[in-house]
Amino acid sequence: MKNKRSILIFSLATVFILAACNNTSTHQNHTQHSNGGEQENASAHQEHGKQGQAEHMNHQKHGQEEKITVDTQWSSMIQKADQAGEIRIVIKDKQGKPIPEFKINHEKKLHLIAVSEDLSYFDHLHPEWKGNGEFIVKTQFPIGGKYRLYADFIPQGGSQVIAKHDLDIQGETKNEPLEVEKTWTKAVDGKEITLQGGSNLKANRETQLTFSLKDERTKQPITNLQQYLGAVGHVVIISDDQEQYLHVHPLEEKAQGPDAKFATTFPSKGVYKIWGQFQHQGKVITVSYVVNVVE
Repeated sequence: MKNKRSILIFSLATVFILAACNNTSTHQNHTQHSNGGEQENASAHQEHGKQGQAEHMNHQKHGQEEKITVDTQWSSMIQKADQAGEIRIVIKDKQGKPIPEFKINHEKKLHLIAVSEDLSYFDHLHPEWKGNGEFIVKTQFPIGGKYRLYADFIPQGGSQVIAKHDLDIQGETKNEPLEVEKTWTKAVDGKEITLQGGSNLKANRETQLTFSLKDERTKQPITNLQQYLGAVGHVVIISDDQEQYLHVHPLEEKAQGPDAKFATTFPSKGVYKIWGQFQHQGKVITVSYVVNVVE
């Protein structure tokens, strides 16, 4: 491949936006890519309400829906590892007109999740809104290989959309095997974090995941977690084949620790990686776990 910079423009990703759902139903968006007519199921945000508190889960398809076509155009100036460059996303309606406005969802109009093929690399980005349907973010990737990007957004008046896109980055590659956790306590950035609910998981059954945070040195519970993107924390879950994507919000958004509780439903059996993100003393902490889900 030539070393000069070139703009890679990829096929349109056609995403069906489902009609807005009430807090007690779940919906799954279907992302259909124009390259070869391939259709992908994008397991999206679940939001789930109970009386007296807002509960968030992954939106999955169910019930009545109104299909509104959205075309997502991706372009990238990043060709090789450690090369900083821009990724551009343009979102249009079925008439080819740019989407004029997007709903603010946890303080941002678009969340962009990037993972490597082996799920060893994870990044949660927030592209800058340029108007006229366009978002731009500058980033780079640490090693070569395949990466999958998930654009998570809500067009004004529509419902949750997850658009997927793949990048192939030049450079030395590596492949770290996914191994299901044997212990549920990890030390990250001076914090001792324990995940409860990561074992004995079953597909299509509501599950509660609880992250408990302590100071690694003093073992004292952390009770002053800061709001991160409008909540005590965020959880992203991706299957090992990268077909299932879940972005989960906490049951109690204004909690400050030491526990952060999330409810979700794994849509199918298999191995998944979970990333939990929290903020303490101005620093975002990311902890990950690999789990196995049975039927």
